[in-house]
Amino acid sequence: MQRNEVEELRDRVGCAAVLERAGFAIDRRESTRRAVKYRRNDDILIVIHDGKGWFDPLSDAKGDVYALVAHLDGVGFVECLDRVAELVGFVPREPVWTRPAREHDADLGVAERWRRRRRPWPDSMTWRYLRDERRLSEAVIRAAIRHDRLREGPRGSVWAAHTDDAGLVTGWEERGPEWRGFATGGAKILFRFGPVDACRLCVTEAALDALSLAAIEDMRPDSLFLSTGGGWAPSTEAAIRALAARQDVLLVAATDNNAQGEVYAARLEAIAQKAACGFERLRPTGGDWNEDLRWMRKNEKRRGEMEIRLPHARRPRQG
Repeated sequence: MQRNEVEELRDRVGCAAVLERAGFAIDRRESTRRAVKYRRNDDILIVIHDGKGWFDPLSDAKGDVYALVAHLDGVGFVECLDRVAELVGFVPREPVWTRPAREHDADLGVAERWRRRRRPWPDSMTWRYLRDERRLSEAVIRAAIRHDRLREGPRGSVWAAHTDDAGLVTGWEERGPEWRGFATGGAKILFRFGPVDACRLCVTEAALDALSLAAIEDMRPDSLFLSTGGGWAPSTEAAIRALAARQDVLLVAATDNNAQGEVYAARLEAIAQKAACGFERLRPTGGDWNEDLRWMRKNEKRRGEMEIRLPHARRPRQG
């Protein structure tokens, strides 16, 4: 097969076709337009670049459709060509997005787009989403707004800023009742909430988890709550290394309670070892910290209702 034929075949067959044929299914809850997550039992792969590329979030494996076949089937390049050729004309299922493609002024930079968005205000759609659905306390919401970490996104979603070491906004996580993603044209570094000089650094995988852990811990004044935005970009790792290099730091791996969370925790432990700083693994009881927070709020409400119905339960026992 000639070089141009190899390239033409690569253009005609997307990674989604290979994954669907191999028994993977789309995880719509964890997918975005630019990064579609596929699962097969405990296997996870992310398809990017409009279906032409992929990566394994639990390892360093990545590449094009040929590399994907080699990764899954353990075959050489000639066999990869044959297997990819068999998929010409195969149409995989596509995720059904509940929100139209985002539109923004291409001439505006990331910082200007962030500046033009309103901060959430009491009882706005974003405020209600954070308070009522995500169960964040109003104290945490107000503190995040006061430190310019949040913006009102479309349709009641929230934008949570990622910043560089100088505090400049480089992008934002987008999360709402019907949407999750990251700023188009933005760069993932770290979402940061808490004192910038804190010695305890709690690294989570999502801004809502960082805020949820802050709520659970009553915004510990010695803690900076961080989010990688669900990825592990070189800029993110560099930012964590810079923070870990400070004096008397405790690096806390507060990542999700699953296989991916354990991989990220191991990477954080390696950073801590190299920086000669303290390290701790802090796992949520459920899948993530927001799940834990919502469970706490639900049970607090139940206890309160029980005390109202049974006032004697609040009286101290007589000796």
